[in-house]
Amino acid sequence: MNIRLDQATLIHANGNRAVNAVSCEIAEGERVAIIGPSGAGKTTLLRLLATALRPTAGSLSVLGVDPWRIGRSALRRLRSRIGMVHQAPPIPPRQRAVTAVLAGRLGQWPLWKGLASLVYPVDIPGARQMLARMEIADKLFERCDQLSGGQLQRVGVARVLYQQPDLLLTDEPVSAVDPALSDRIIGELVREATTRGVTLVASLHAVDLALHWFPRIIGIRGGEIAFDLPPVRVTDAMLKELYASESTVVPTQDNLPLTVQSPGVRRKPMCS
Repeated sequence: MNIRLDQATLIHANGNRAVNAVSCEIAEGERVAIIGPSGAGKTTLLRLLATALRPTAGSLSVLGVDPWRIGRSALRRLRSRIGMVHQAPPIPPRQRAVTAVLAGRLGQWPLWKGLASLVYPVDIPGARQMLARMEIADKLFERCDQLSGGQLQRVGVARVLYQQPDLLLTDEPVSAVDPALSDRIIGELVREATTRGVTLVASLHAVDLALHWFPRIIGIRGGEIAFDLPPVRVTDAMLKELYASESTVVPTQDNLPLTVQSPGVRRKPMCS
């Protein structure tokens, strides 16, 4: 298995149990969407998979390795194989888009190449190609503090595409862009994962995108898995129950803007 969690629990210092005894297996090459209300534990779960957080209890295996039973150098190598798209990309404001994209390879490049790229970008065509996929190639040399929130999110996606990780994690990667563009960006992430045969796990508040693009949907509420199903088996009642705590309109099959298509054969649910 590419990812395995066994009763994984994460309790924050303030006592909040963000992830509660989650057991889950995700095979190599699977595309999985995680949905649920705000505060459900989606981001914390992704940070566990990214090895940014260590489980308080239970165990975790990522890319076939327990990250907390290996040495520091091995952990650095493992992290270089994981790409994480953040909702608010951690990009220095004065950095130019080209440099921000090329930073995706810093974990793979020797130190001298990374330092050289800070002085003069070592792969301008490569960065331009990734930004073109995000429809912002014209922002190649723009400073990131001059970009809109949506453009900055797209730079973050371009950086992870340039990284070419073995595990692709995304946390609300299109929250600051319009619906049509959101669909195209998620489509690019899916195309990347499918073309290279890598695993894609995406946390999405946009249920329509999850149901449209992902063969497997995991609903999370209160730090626990509420359901793990193919999209055609996710009912309005399940969505209403999942989002019962939200004050906004509860998503249902009737008010989803995208046409949901059956993704074909899917794996059996493996999370609880």
